[in-house]
Amino acid sequence: MKRIQIAEDLSFSQIIHGHWRLAEWNITSEELLHLVEQCIEAGITTFDHADIYGNYMCEEIFGQALSLKPSLRKDIQIVTKCGIKLVSENRPHHKIKSYDTSKEHIITSAENSLQKMNTDYLDVLLIHRPDPFMDPYETAEAFHQLKEEGKVRHFGVSNFTPRQMEMLQREFNGPLVTNQIELSVLHEQPFFDGTVNYLQKEYIKPMAWSPLAGGKLFKGHDEKSLRARKVLEKVAKETGAESIDEVAYAWLLAHPAQVMPIVGSGQMNRIQSAINATNITLTREQWFGILQESMGKEVD
Repeated sequence: MKRIQIAEDLSFSQIIHGHWRLAEWNITSEELLHLVEQCIEAGITTFDHADIYGNYMCEEIFGQALSLKPSLRKDIQIVTKCGIKLVSENRPHHKIKSYDTSKEHIITSAENSLQKMNTDYLDVLLIHRPDPFMDPYETAEAFHQLKEEGKVRHFGVSNFTPRQMEMLQREFNGPLVTNQIELSVLHEQPFFDGTVNYLQKEYIKPMAWSPLAGGKLFKGHDEKSLRARKVLEKVAKETGAESIDEVAYAWLLAHPAQVMPIVGSGQMNRIQSAINATNITLTREQWFGILQESMGKEVD
């Protein structure tokens, strides 16, 4: 599988395995370890997490599996996120849902993630959501400290606009290596609102969450979903793809921004669809045909 160069000393697999719903997969540590090994064998070596996933439990579940075979750590890249504070029995001191990008919270969150995932370092730490109360200087201080201590190799953001990235980038004075954004056949706005253009300008490679639009591509009954499903079925026949999700992944992978879709399934056959997509080549007309059916009109 193709590697995407994120930084001079770090590359990601073109497909990323997401663990947002890991707590719902109802699998043992041994079964999860086997799934991780299957992913690695198939070329997927990058795994996406966040402190809040699974009511603050997914990182620990992953860490328990990794502890069964610590030697795998050198073969994988771990991404996790922080900055959202949920009301949870696992965080009884949180009184309301809020964002926290203070130096103290970022460092505490990163150290918690290290402990839960049984690792000495994180490959990339992301700020999960833009914080309207962010002090970019303080956030940058946290980044610098974590990097100097060897706890985090690189930093990035998630769901940030270009302006928000520029604000943090200015204070950090170091590269933000990715922006994890919602991007799919049914959520094409980042191609038009400047988000993807900015990332291309800065040579920053985007990670795409919800690349299948949360399942709407398969079960959505709104006009947009129906149009998209129809054109994906058409292109699947033209390209020999086995399913429409393969085409949906291929649509993202085809873009010159070098989009890295996050596949959030615990079933290897579903993950395989994304892997298969790396071998599908779309023509420019096919790519625009999918785009235009999603928009419901021709491009201007």
